[in-house]
Amino acid sequence: MKLHILGRRLLNSILPVLLAFVVGGIVIVAIGENPFETYAILLEKSLFTSRGFFTTLHYASPLILTGLAIAVTFKANIYNMGVEGSMLLGAFFAGIAGAYLPETLNPLLMQSICLVIGIVCGVLFALVPALLKAYFHVDEMVVTLMLNYALSKVLEFLSTGVFRDVTSGYVCTPVIHENAMFGRIAGLRITPFFFIAIVGFIVMLVVMRRSKLGYEITAMGKNAEFSEATGMRVNRKIIILMVISGVLSGLAGAGWMMSEKFHYTLDFSGSPGLGWDGMLVSLLGGHSPVGVIIAAVLYAALKTGADNINMYSTVPKEIVSVVQALIVLFLAAKFIDERLGVRKQISEMLARRKAAKAGEEA
Repeated sequence: MKLHILGRRLLNSILPVLLAFVVGGIVIVAIGENPFETYAILLEKSLFTSRGFFTTLHYASPLILTGLAIAVTFKANIYNMGVEGSMLLGAFFAGIAGAYLPETLNPLLMQSICLVIGIVCGVLFALVPALLKAYFHVDEMVVTLMLNYALSKVLEFLSTGVFRDVTSGYVCTPVIHENAMFGRIAGLRITPFFFIAIVGFIVMLVVMRRSKLGYEITAMGKNAEFSEATGMRVNRKIIILMVISGVLSGLAGAGWMMSEKFHYTLDFSGSPGLGWDGMLVSLLGGHSPVGVIIAAVLYAALKTGADNINMYSTVPKEIVSVVQALIVLFLAAKFIDERLGVRKQISEMLARRKAAKAGEEA
């Protein structure tokens, strides 16, 4: 039974990716290129060369954390869309701390302060929808989506005014001090931030699989009312899970600031954003820590491989964006089905029609 469930989960996770690659392959054929050669370049250069593999791990670092931040709430049926906001707020003020703290501070101390500030900011952003959800039953999806938009405007104001680097030719905050930066390891793209992400993964693996809180998360996801009736303090657990999500998101933002960006710009998170990419990673990984880390590496490999496709073939690198969009499309269909039970409703409707038809024939 367990093997059957595991196999079904693997199929549900792998199928959207396979479908996306198949449809992407049709597009590649339509422009007169070989999809097998294109995908071979993408995977070989991003996963099967040492430089490409470590670059992929570097890009996977924030996705591991934002994916876990989504997974810990979604698994409990708490639809926290504020991971992007927590990540951006953590990144912004970690960057401000790294730029304005005394340059003479010990590197380890400065880096620790920046990370803590990023975590605190991530938690503060997540607390608002958590309290509204727990005590006033306000829909967390609506609140977090609106807060993300409001925060983006606030950070735009701060980065174009109060904290703008006037010496730069474009809108950004001052570059963080060298002591606040995570240095590259052995000349490769990877930095200590990846190992911080791995520690986060290990902690969440233990929490979600071996702790009492992990069992409570599963129980809440299946039936929150029943969990409350059995004595579980669901409101308190909502706050705890949102705080954990805020910790992971803030850490992702601070770490990305210190290992890759080094200052805040209006496109710091990219498009659609590391928080939204984390949602895709979590859905692809089935809200499981192991699934999240595998999905994060795969998704990062697509980003790493995009430039290689452009370099080693005549296929435009935008084909990777097409594949990513298709994965999002197929995962969105899966998410809607999980939330609304579309397939179950259709099956029940067909069963009723079949029973009614059998009754008429009898």
